[in-house]
Amino acid sequence: MRAEQHRVADDGAKQAARLKVGFVLSRSFTLSAFALFVDTLRLASDEQDRSGRVLADWQVIGSTRHLITSSCGVQVAPTSDFVDPSRFDYIVVVGGLLTVENPVDQQTITFLRQADAKKVPLIGVCTGSFILAEAGLMKRHESCVSWLHYKEFRERFPELAVRSDRLFNLDRQRGSCAGGSSAADMAALLVRKYISRDAERNALEVLQIEKARTPSDIQPRRPLYDDYDDARVKAAMITMEQFVDGSMPIEKLAAMVGLSRRQLERIFIEKTGMSPAKAYNRVRMERAKSILAQSKAPLIEIALDVGFENASQFTRTFKRTFGQTPSQHRAAALRAH
Repeated sequence: MRAEQHRVADDGAKQAARLKVGFVLSRSFTLSAFALFVDTLRLASDEQDRSGRVLADWQVIGSTRHLITSSCGVQVAPTSDFVDPSRFDYIVVVGGLLTVENPVDQQTITFLRQADAKKVPLIGVCTGSFILAEAGLMKRHESCVSWLHYKEFRERFPELAVRSDRLFNLDRQRGSCAGGSSAADMAALLVRKYISRDAERNALEVLQIEKARTPSDIQPRRPLYDDYDDARVKAAMITMEQFVDGSMPIEKLAAMVGLSRRQLERIFIEKTGMSPAKAYNRVRMERAKSILAQSKAPLIEIALDVGFENASQFTRTFKRTFGQTPSQHRAAALRAH
């Protein structure tokens, strides 16, 4: 081989992608989650936004090359058929609307199971964790989902561990992500691990993201109550919402955030001005208030959902909390719309 050919071969070796990701897009997938994940890889793979696949490479893989329609109507074409999954460092499943039946076909499920058999890590982004769970691929793994989808995940997969107080989880064989902007945070972690911190920094700067968040960061959300600055209070209140039927004992709630009941009560009084029990009641009433404004569900159904035995008890508590009955609140909400 001539010297020039040696140089070309060396350059090719230096530019071999250090991180290879295959994307599986579900029907009605969330475009923003996919775009943020793949753009983080793109910007980390090259310098100065030149979009070269130098340090990372990615493919949208599918059972066909048919266009896949996202939940917002934009369509994306797969760039690769299903190939040996071991060609990738990660397979990322991007979910979307939960109302879609059969979000992926059986060939896709088979491919994901093959990836699992070959020890290729699988990541569920947005509701992609639902797809992995449905395929039996989240056993012995904790799924991280958006707080919007927590209740449905528990109902569909009661035997699986799930949480909605964090942005994402990532271990050696599984990952899951709440979706939205946290897709960029998860991608940034992969970039840092496989490429470099400089590459991560470059990607985030171009995306106008000041700093990558970590798996331990709490999901930013529009809560049903004031946003308190104590992580233990936040985590406790998020758990209250997850058990909005009032079934979570305060003692157990305290233990979940690493405190005794007395310590939790002291922190709640200090940070919120009310006891955990009163805060729990407020969370339940706020959920009821939201359901009343957004649905035509009967009062007894709403009462049962938030942990009351009958509509009259629920009505009294609601009026004591908000100064109007549930019916009055629903009527006012209808007039406002």
